[in-house]
Amino acid sequence: MFFKSKPLILAGLVLGAVVTQTAVPAYAENVLRYTNVGDAPTLDPHALNSLVTLMADVQMYDALVMRNPDMIKVPGLATSWKNIDPNVWEFKLREGVSFHNGNPFNADDVVFSIKRAQAETSQMKGYVNTIKEVKKIDDHTVQLITEKPNPILLDQLVNIFMMDEEWSKEHGVETPQNFSGKQETYAVRHENGTGAFKLESRDPDVKTVLVRNENWWGNNTYKHNIDKVVWTPIANDATRVAALLSGEVDLVTDPPLQDLNRILSNDKLKVEKTSQIRTIFFGFDVKSDELRNSSVKGKNPFKDVRVREAFYSAIDINAIKRAVMRGMSIPAGMIIEPPINGYKAEWDKNRLPYDPEKAKVLLAEAGYPEGFSVQLDCPNNRYQNDEAICQAAVGMLAKVGIDVRLNAQPKTQFFPLITGKGTDFFLLGWGIPTMDSGFIFDYLLHSDGSWNASGYGTPELDAKIEAIRGIVDVDQRNKMIEEIWIQVQKDMPYLPLHHQVIFWAMSKKLDIPIEPNDMPRFYWATMN
Repeated sequence: MFFKSKPLILAGLVLGAVVTQTAVPAYAENVLRYTNVGDAPTLDPHALNSLVTLMADVQMYDALVMRNPDMIKVPGLATSWKNIDPNVWEFKLREGVSFHNGNPFNADDVVFSIKRAQAETSQMKGYVNTIKEVKKIDDHTVQLITEKPNPILLDQLVNIFMMDEEWSKEHGVETPQNFSGKQETYAVRHENGTGAFKLESRDPDVKTVLVRNENWWGNNTYKHNIDKVVWTPIANDATRVAALLSGEVDLVTDPPLQDLNRILSNDKLKVEKTSQIRTIFFGFDVKSDELRNSSVKGKNPFKDVRVREAFYSAIDINAIKRAVMRGMSIPAGMIIEPPINGYKAEWDKNRLPYDPEKAKVLLAEAGYPEGFSVQLDCPNNRYQNDEAICQAAVGMLAKVGIDVRLNAQPKTQFFPLITGKGTDFFLLGWGIPTMDSGFIFDYLLHSDGSWNASGYGTPELDAKIEAIRGIVDVDQRNKMIEEIWIQVQKDMPYLPLHHQVIFWAMSKKLDIPIEPNDMPRFYWATMN
């Protein structure tokens, strides 16, 4: 079920920041002190397709198209757009906009930014993979020419941030950071966007300070009153909550579920909640001929769908919901959630039942009557109770003969395992900013998907995924989306666990609408 705790109110501004452990000076400046469990791994807006990176960048960079708090598309750096031909979109650009260093924003920057997002090292290229040409018409008009009609192009452009061509060339960042290769570039720690906030200082994993951009084009529309955002990631749950309770921070977007009642008992704090557009699931390497960390040699047990089904049947999702998630999750039978286009409630609600005896039978039929060992790679600071979910699964799988070694690590070390496709068995969460199945198809189910660590895919399925990028007839497109999901549900390359419910805990002095994407935008915020 998709819900919001209360009607969202358009308030103000953007980025997440958190507190330092020292007192804020007592002058009239409105400082929003923000904390979460972990920092953005990079500030390069085209290097890494991850929520925390997008959250950081959206404070400093703008896209042609934006969303409001109700997830409705609204003008950003483009004031208007139209389809002048099935394969041609024309955008009128906002005039009088400057980058943070004073350089004017114009059509050249759009051409440069979209081509940069299409670069080989970009993890954002799935958003722009149908664009074959970006044409400058004049300084404030561009045309995007697609290989075929693209019905969700505007939704994809929401997360493609515009960069300054001149600044990028000056600092040698014409192409995105190679995040998987652990490359260090100027854009990793610096920015020059057009957004609501400027970067004042950056100490990765310690503190990031943003200051209000007085020249932001959106200040008259998004009437926030935030002068500074101090973002201090705090990995330890107890320390993060203590900072909120003591008044050292104003906003925590990932409060531990077990501490919600304690937070609510404080008359200076409040908690907002909503269903997140994110599903948590396990993934299997179904492609490699031999797993990297397993007792099985010479073959890959995950290539056998009976083994994947056995793992599915061995997971007691209701026990995870009750004991790990404290009732704050929605068991899933699909790896997408409402209101994503392509979602089917009957598939989601009718997940395979918990049946450890069936799991043992399936393993025996697949040739593993005594089970086998395997490594489970899991983040420990990315999703709600991520390591605890994995620990619970380790115990459940042990009951059917699977000896699982848990490798839990911070997301900065975990994500390269996924994007580098170097994992046998893993926990992942996926949100869908385009609100359409095509996004998850491109990244997780196409053979060449940049986050498809499962290696799943066939030429036939790839062809359908590529075809829906250009089908504008809604019924025809949705029919093919359904065909893809039918195949995926049958093949089970991923084991769905649950849809996340998110909570933001904050000072009652702060008003900021909770976003289903779990991405605070500080230009929507006001401090009272």
